[in-house]
Amino acid sequence: MPIFKPLIIYLLKMQTKKYILFLATIVSIGGFLFGFDAAVISGCNSFITAEFNLTSLELGTVVASVTISSALAMLFAGGVSDAIGRKKVLIFVALLYSISAIFSALAPSYLTLIIARLIGGIAFGSALVLVPVYIAEIVPAKMRGSMVSIQQLAIVLGFSVAYFSNYYFLNLSKSGSEFALNNNLAEDVWRWMLGVEAIPALVYFILLFFIPNSPRWLIMKGKDEEASDIITKINGAEKTNGIVSAVKESIAESLNSEKLNFRDSLKSLFKPKYKKILAIAFIIAIAQMSVGINAVFFYATNIFELTGIGTDASFVQSVWVGIINVIFTLIAVFLIDRVGRRPLLLTGIAGITFSLLLVAYGFKSATYSLDQSKVDALNIVIDKTKLTPLIGQSFDNDVLFGQALHEVLGRSDVTLHKGELVKAAGNLNAVLLLIGILCFVAFFAFSLGPVMWVLLSEIFPNSIRGIAISTVGFTNSLTSYFVVQFFPWQLETFGSAATFLIYALFAMIAFFLLFKLLPETKGKSLEELEKELAS
Repeated sequence: MPIFKPLIIYLLKMQTKKYILFLATIVSIGGFLFGFDAAVISGCNSFITAEFNLTSLELGTVVASVTISSALAMLFAGGVSDAIGRKKVLIFVALLYSISAIFSALAPSYLTLIIARLIGGIAFGSALVLVPVYIAEIVPAKMRGSMVSIQQLAIVLGFSVAYFSNYYFLNLSKSGSEFALNNNLAEDVWRWMLGVEAIPALVYFILLFFIPNSPRWLIMKGKDEEASDIITKINGAEKTNGIVSAVKESIAESLNSEKLNFRDSLKSLFKPKYKKILAIAFIIAIAQMSVGINAVFFYATNIFELTGIGTDASFVQSVWVGIINVIFTLIAVFLIDRVGRRPLLLTGIAGITFSLLLVAYGFKSATYSLDQSKVDALNIVIDKTKLTPLIGQSFDNDVLFGQALHEVLGRSDVTLHKGELVKAAGNLNAVLLLIGILCFVAFFAFSLGPVMWVLLSEIFPNSIRGIAISTVGFTNSLTSYFVVQFFPWQLETFGSAATFLIYALFAMIAFFLLFKLLPETKGKSLEELEKELAS
């Protein structure tokens, strides 16, 4: 009956939105696994170092191995997905995450662990590229922004869950429960931390079989009828209004345009008229990683141990890193179209600079000394008499204190008990350091973190956008690799104060360069931005 027609259409639209949300949520589990995989290693570093007697550079290689294979995967994931489809590649990504988690947990050697992490890195980089691509191709334009943002939220939720998971397994390993004793959790806790990722990875693998192929890819492969069915299901009752044919024509036109432009896009990328765009893009891409954010995410527990709060409290503070990351990412999603990209980015980088300087000052003013009462109070399993030569000595920085500990205890014991040793000997302002680190995460989460990818999608002209974002994304990943690889070596060689001061200097340089070069892109069409920047 006509009176019920508006209600029926409304209900069909509601069903359509639920279906789109269902698809976006399933695919975004890849983002969740990306965040989980990046953060879970932070709780394992000390145990892995002791297990395989690693140097600081070897530990850096274990942690950074995912970033180097991720960077390479980002270069090829798009091309492979064009050949065999987004869905098939995402299923393969889920399988790689599962394999990486299981083999990491079972790794009998340092080399095996690196290989397992490299496998995970392939999934890591592929997911980062393909999840937003699939979502952007499957949802209607009016819902694209909100649906793509689900992936960013999934990534930061992955960080948070990883920190919670690490804290849970640490407590379980010390509980003395039957489960902990039967599974030798006290010694193998890091294996459980890494292996638990296989559970969400397998769930992801199964759920991906329930999503359709991208209509854009189907049309690219000449499967128009199948593409029509999916477009109809996505757009619901509007099929009779000609939306299917309109969407198909739009996709076909876009594909033809890309075919015409791709051949010359790489050559065009470095034309003089694009030099300002490239300068802005590379500055943001390098700045995002060179301020040291992945050092915090990948080594969160190790950093908090250096503040003198102890090992258990360090795992708790890592949980707060995840929570703050989620909260301020949501703030960024809310503000980015209201406040604008430029003020959000510049305010965030200024805050990052101040926070890093605060952390550097906190570590610079620290001293370290042991007396007999502090040694006696240590609740760790070591030969405490080995610490006798250090009683009465005072050390002006963490490098000298660390070297002295290594001489009397050896690398393995120092690595396992660094948190408690620093807690006993350190004379530092832990509150100041914690505020500085958490503020750093907060300022990053509402500026450089989410804003970079929005800007990159806006400032490049259509003709070079694909190749440009791939090139800049590779540079971003490569910068991340160097930061993560050399962070433990920097701490051991230069000390915490100098390391965070270096990151602060990179942030300062980025602020002044972007203050001079970066325009506001909010509310401007892509054509207006091209005229403004590509001149």
